Order: sequence, then structure tokens, then C-alpha cells
Amino acid sequence: MVNQSIPYEFWRSFRLFEALEDSVIDKIAKAAQRSQWPAGVTLFQRGEPGEYLVALTSGRVRLAVGSPQGKELVLRHAEAGDIFGEMSLFDGAPRSAEATALIDSQGYKLARRDFERIARQEPSLSIAAMHYLCRMLRDTTEQLENLALYTLEARVARFLLFTLRQTHGDDLPSNPLLLLTINQSDIAAVLGASRPKVNRTLQALRDANIIKKSGDALECNVALLQNIANPTLD
Repeated sequence: MVNQSIPYEFWRSFRLFEALEDSVIDKIAKAAQRSQWPAGVTLFQRGEPGEYLVALTSGRVRLAVGSPQGKELVLRHAEAGDIFGEMSLFDGAPRSAEATALIDSQGYKLARRDFERIARQEPSLSIAAMHYLCRMLRDTTEQLENLALYTLEARVARFLLFTLRQTHGDDLPSNPLLLLTINQSDIAAVLGASRPKVNRTLQALRDANIIKKSGDALECNVALLQNIANPTLD
């Protein structure tokens, strides 16, 4: 059953849906099914058919891939206001990662059949999906660029700035707060480095007062992080 208390702004907060008209958002909201997942529950496994996307309203879900040798790479932690599992809606391919609820979580599932039905009725949804995929490709290119061309200090700075923009938007304040929801091992896996090296780099940023502890969060000097993230060549 659709929860009518969820406003259009909830769906429009996702990059995939942000440019859509109210009439399209209305169809998406009516098609979405409210769901909940207790802590420890696996929402879907890698290789399973991808039949729906998830839009979280509360909780935290880990997205990860594993190897036959038992190694695991955490791709990200999805929290309230995040969307995941959307790739399978576009191509019908199996899941590329495993999703596990780390704490009790709630949200909405939008089925692929409903997404395709709405897209046939509303061409603007297909156009929005195309723009979304292009943005994802650009983000992937930037991530590969980070790994290949930048020092670890620059990669950490770029990671912090990217994460800040996920929370605060592109127009960042001078000293925003950042609450990291993944540990240093996960950050190291994303950046292609070891945990001790990431730890030393973060400590160096703290020693230079570029980032500061503020309760459970980090206060970040955006201007200084940008200087490190985009070094000039001599």
C-alpha cells in the first residue's frame, strides 16, 4: 500500500527523478510498495534477478561484492534518502552486488515492470534515466581517474568532497560537517589503498587542521580540501 504521507519531494530528491513533472512522480509514488527489512536481512544477492529498485526512508544498507576466496569489497552504505538497485531496472541484468540491512530499515520498492510501464506512458522518465546513466558513467570515469592519476592524499580529499556533495549538494558551505558511515577499511577499498595508509593520510589532514573532529562528525575546510584534490602541476 502506498504511504500517501510521503511527499513528491521525497521522490524528486533522487537524481533519477529530480527533473520529472508532478504527474510522473505521482505514478511512481502510486506504484511503489512500502517495505521493511530487519537488521541482518539480505535484501538481494549478487546474481539474483533484478526486479526492483529500493528508495530508503530510514536505516542503513551495505552494498558489497565478494570473491570466492572470501574477500569482500564494500561499495557503499545506503542510508535514508538513498536509492539503490536501479541498474537492473534499465537493463534487466542480474544484481551486480549484495545488499544487506545493517540496522532495521524501511523504504519503498519500485518494480521493474512498473518502471517500464510508466516509461512507456511518460517518455520523460526514459530521458531522465538516460541522463542518470550518463552521470553515473562520468562518476565512474572520475573514480578511475582518481586511482590512476592522483596521490593518495588527493584521492582522500576528493573522496571527502564527493561525500560532502552527496549530503550538502554541489554548493558547499565553507566548513560543512561530514558524518562518515563507512569505516577506514571500506574507504581504503574504494580508494585502492591499504587501511594504514588511509589512516595516516586522514591523520595528516587532521594535523593540518583541514579536517577536525566535531562530535561524531568531521568539520571539513572545503577550500583546503579542494587545493589538495586538484593539485597544480609545476
